[in-house]
Amino acid sequence: MTGYRVLELGGQESLFAGKLLADLGATVIKVEPPDGDPARLLGPLAPGVAAPEASLLWQSLNTGKQGVTLDLGRRQGRELFLRLAVTADVVIEGPGPGGLAELGLGYETLCQARPELILVSITPFGDSGPYRDYAADDLVIWALSGLLYICGDPDRPPVRISLPQCWLHAGADAATGAALALFHRGRTGRGQRVVVSAMRSLERAAYSSRILWDAMGKVMRRQGGGLPIQPLGTTLPIVWPCADGHVVFYIFGGQMGMISNPALAAWMDEEGLAPEEMKSLDWPSLDLGRMPQEEADRRLVEPVAAFFARHTQAELWEQGVRRRVMVYPINDAAGVLADAHLAQRGFWVKMAHPAHAQELTLPGPFVRTEEGLCRVRGPAPTLGRHNGEVYAALGLDQAGLAAMGREGVI
Repeated sequence: MTGYRVLELGGQESLFAGKLLADLGATVIKVEPPDGDPARLLGPLAPGVAAPEASLLWQSLNTGKQGVTLDLGRRQGRELFLRLAVTADVVIEGPGPGGLAELGLGYETLCQARPELILVSITPFGDSGPYRDYAADDLVIWALSGLLYICGDPDRPPVRISLPQCWLHAGADAATGAALALFHRGRTGRGQRVVVSAMRSLERAAYSSRILWDAMGKVMRRQGGGLPIQPLGTTLPIVWPCADGHVVFYIFGGQMGMISNPALAAWMDEEGLAPEEMKSLDWPSLDLGRMPQEEADRRLVEPVAAFFARHTQAELWEQGVRRRVMVYPINDAAGVLADAHLAQRGFWVKMAHPAHAQELTLPGPFVRTEEGLCRVRGPAPTLGRHNGEVYAALGLDQAGLAAMGREGVI
């Protein structure tokens, strides 16, 4: 996307969209208020680093961008933004649905200045419908999308995951929409408005529950760390404790388990932990759904749990691969960082930042290409880092820049 210019406004709602386009080579200019984007305050915060540069989430989601400050609440700020929009191919706004329009900078106004401009609006619910003007945070959208209902254990209320996700899904859709609109413009010469609903984006992440309802009229329930099997509802664990964390392993019945299950039983037998009735099981004909819970616990769950408890994640993973036992570590952040596969593929990038004493380890490009078309192209900008060069290109000299700074416009 080298050669395209993107203006990105809004808080955390738009960060991921701009990052993806920057990784693909677009010149992305992050436009912040003079006192900084509120997303600069989001944790986790690096110890010993002063605001507004301490947010590690900010550092991760703003790599490769340029940064300018501008107060769109002031007339001079709106006029300067219009001049900046004339130089852009895409403007990303969030949240919506009418943030720029309420400032007199809606799609029609922007198109008068640049008819082929593409405006991407990231909103909680879209720009039409009964929820159009509702405010929403990540938890609200999780709940309304249906995704929250299927997360957690069946014997307690739903639980959300700790890191906000809805704006990441919406941001990916926004970047895709911008790319499609640019392709369309290349064929027709016409710009357009792209509207992203975060609720719709997250609903797609819960597609399996919707499909189950559409196909069978059944409501998907929370499964937690176990999976009930009909007709008796016998529940076998999916998540198992091990010596240094947790692993995922499922005792499949029938043909699905005819390789992994006997391999695990043989491995356990080598260590004297496989009971006789487990070693003698006819795995291909095992019907777990008709095995009473007490029998399943005695014959399978308890010995497997005791075996896993003796081994580390690494031991179970490495031996599992060698023996064809389908057991996998549940990585925490340190485990992901240490993952050999990600390291071999060069996923993590080391990047110096002027506000941080040590190099930052950040996620790399989301795809690999031989020519490096998608790559992290530099650290996140410090507050107002590119004011001089960006505004100079619009004809604003140092004196004018200083005057606007004193007035709080920049």
